[in-house]
Amino acid sequence: MSKKLILYIRLIRLDKPIGILLLLWPTLWGLWLAADGVPPLKELLIFIAGTVLMRSAGCAVNDYADREFDKHVARTVNRPLTSGQISGTEALVVTAVLTLLAGVLALQLNGLSIKLAVVAVILAGSYPFFKRFFAIPQAYLGIAFGFGIPMAFAAVRNEIPMVAWCLLLANVFWTIAYDTEYALVDKDDDLKIGIKTSAITFGRFDIVAVMGCYAAFIGIMTLVGAQLGFGLAYFAGLLVAAAIAIYHFTLIKQRNPALCFKAFLHNNWLGAAVLAGVVFSY
Repeated sequence: MSKKLILYIRLIRLDKPIGILLLLWPTLWGLWLAADGVPPLKELLIFIAGTVLMRSAGCAVNDYADREFDKHVARTVNRPLTSGQISGTEALVVTAVLTLLAGVLALQLNGLSIKLAVVAVILAGSYPFFKRFFAIPQAYLGIAFGFGIPMAFAAVRNEIPMVAWCLLLANVFWTIAYDTEYALVDKDDDLKIGIKTSAITFGRFDIVAVMGCYAAFIGIMTLVGAQLGFGLAYFAGLLVAAAIAIYHFTLIKQRNPALCFKAFLHNNWLGAAVLAGVVFSY
């Protein structure tokens, strides 16, 4: 494998799939709920591939937007773009190619899905710049990360019922929770360079806020399950998710950066637990 290819893989974080998974889980929740069970294979494959492509494009444009800030953050100083191993132009070309490929996939869906795909691209492309002025950019990220939910309903049902928006709202709270854990890792560096994050905005109430967001997520998902008439399997999945959230509290309560990062990564299992509850409800 060439050195340049390895750098591109690092740019779009294919070597760190946690970001893909955190986008994929809510998308799959949406697909299964929209289809009342196993979704059509075509839509399933398109959404999985689209999630990988758009998350990768988002990483590239994020690194381009943050290329000067990242020089002052210990965790990001060695990223390919920040360290000068690839150019800003290359990052933008990678972003454009990946977005174009995702667009080709979206064109295989219905008209409503295509319109939503345009919104999704705008959300993904604009998020990196929200950190300049928005006090809790993680909320905006939650909308971007969860936009596969209304798209899934649009693709399968050609409509977006209220339950889709409820799921999106739940995902916003979950995203604020796990991305605040992530932001706690960089909090000292972010304070120095003036980046706005939820970890900074919440201040000394950061841990309370994280757990409150987890509670809001579980609460909304409970209401969704009750509204849809789900039974034991679904709520067992939520119970496991709640237990995982409590475990995360034990990791982040001392604000140790390494343990906060561990909690962030562990959210993969929370999303998987919710999906398992959904899948086994049909």
